[in-house]
Parts: sequence; structure tokens; C-alpha cells
Amino acid sequence: MIHYLAKRLAIGLLTIWGVVSAVFVVIRLAPGDQATVALGPGAKAEEIAALRHSLGLDESLVVQYFSYLGDVATLDFGQSYRYGRPAMQAVLERFPATIELTIAATVIAILVGLVLGVVAGHRPGSLVDQAVSTFTLGLQAVPPFWIGIMLILLFALQAKMLPSAGGGSFPHLVLPAITLSIPFTALVARMTRSGVAETMTEAFVQTARSKGLTETQVLGGHVLKNSLIPVVTVVGLQIGTLLGGAVVIETVFAWPGLGQLLVSAVGNRDYAVVQGATFLIAICVIVLNLAADLVNAKLDPRIRVEARR
Repeated sequence: MIHYLAKRLAIGLLTIWGVVSAVFVVIRLAPGDQATVALGPGAKAEEIAALRHSLGLDESLVVQYFSYLGDVATLDFGQSYRYGRPAMQAVLERFPATIELTIAATVIAILVGLVLGVVAGHRPGSLVDQAVSTFTLGLQAVPPFWIGIMLILLFALQAKMLPSAGGGSFPHLVLPAITLSIPFTALVARMTRSGVAETMTEAFVQTARSKGLTETQVLGGHVLKNSLIPVVTVVGLQIGTLLGGAVVIETVFAWPGLGQLLVSAVGNRDYAVVQGATFLIAICVIVLNLAADLVNAKLDPRIRVEARR
């Protein structure tokens, strides 16, 4: 298991290096100049040159890249010219709001998705199975931002039940959490349905029934447990996707999280904030994937045996 963890950590470090390198290249190849955006179109050439020098933008890309890698190694992403403080400080201030939204969306997706998947997979081919499969397929096909706009029109503007934008309270959390959870819910439901339908044909299910266990006990104690391995993997990967997908949803609902900060930083060429935010998201995705692998190893003895080799 130690060898397995070391291998996963090594892969994680390579992934982080790839992410920070890609972000460095992309934001510097994008059109526009950070110094010009910061000072405005009316700035003099001397002022722009002085700011570029202070930011290190007049150095070659190779020099900037290795200087950037050295700063990343010490978790120093520099100053945000727009906020006038360390970039990572600005990122960490917004991060809890994104985590709150992601956790809420994950809880909704897991609870609703597991229920729909078990109900559909319990009797494959039934009308309920067909209805759930069609419903979840439709949820995956509809763009989440469009659903968010429709929820705002229905529940905020017409029914006036919930606020349409902002954060800081539970009512503000409801609509963005539901919107963010919808494609995740569909994915969990479809994965659970496939796992349950396949497990229902196993011999140990018939053995459990022959022992006098109720259908609920068979589903909860035997079928669901043996169907969760692919679901756990998907959940671990999808939570990382939610962190990235929250960028759009936070913009739609003006949720004061990391996504909204990242969109603003890209528009203002605030390189330090963009690099700090993407680095933090990459770390979270890697940690979540590793946690999903460990949970899978706990659920499936075959994975533990393979990890010891």
C-alpha cells in the first residue's frame, strides 16, 4: 500500500507541474497586456514599461517560467495588482464559499442520484427504469447555466421564493447548489442504476433472499455495497469537476466564490490570482482522486491485493 501511495503522489506532482505550466503558457499567449490593462488605455509608455519591469514581464518567457516555478514551490504567487495584497490571500478568502457550494451540490447529487439509481436498477427494463433513465439522460443533455437561468426566472422573479443572486445565507445557496448538482445527479443515478442492475443477477443476491432477508435488506446490505465501487470513483472525479464547473454557476448567480474571482482575474489579466486559483483547484482535484482510490481499496479487497504487489 505504501508503494501504491508513493506512486499516486508522484503522479499527482507531475499533474500539478503540468497544470501550472499550462496555465503559465496560456495566460501569457492570450491577447492583451497586463500592464496596459492595469494602467488603462490613457497610460504613458514610460509608465507601462515601468510596471512591466516591476512585474517581471520584460524578461524572456524562459526566465519568467523558471522564476514562476520557484515561486510555486514556495507557494508564493506574488501580489495581485487589482486587490493590492498577496494573490493567494485573495484566493483563500473566496475559497470557502466555493467549497460550501460544492459540498451542497455533492450532497444533493449523491442522495438523489443513489435513490434514483437503486429504484431504476432494482427492476431493469420496467417502466420506472425507463422513466428514470430518460429523465437522467435529459438532465445530462441540458446546459446547467440554462437551468440556472430558468430557476431564477421561476423561483426568484415569478414565485419570489428565493433570492436570485448573492451569498451569505441558506436561501442564497439553494438555487446555485441545485443547478450545480443536476448533471452530477444524473451521472450518479446512471452509474448506480448500472451497478445495481448488474449486481442483482449475482448468485449471492439469491442466497441472501433464501436466508429470509427482506428486499430492503438485500438492497441495502448486499446489492448497494457491491455496486458502489464505480460510483465512488465517479464521485471523486466529479467533485473536482464541480470545482471547475462552479465558475459558470457562480457567475450566473453572482455567488462570491472562487469561480467569480477567477473570471474577474482573467478579464483583468491578474496573472497572480489566476495562477493561484488554478493551483489550488488542481491540488483539490488530486487529493479528491486519491481519496476516491483509497475508498475503493477499502470497498474492494481486490484493489488492496493489487496495491500490495
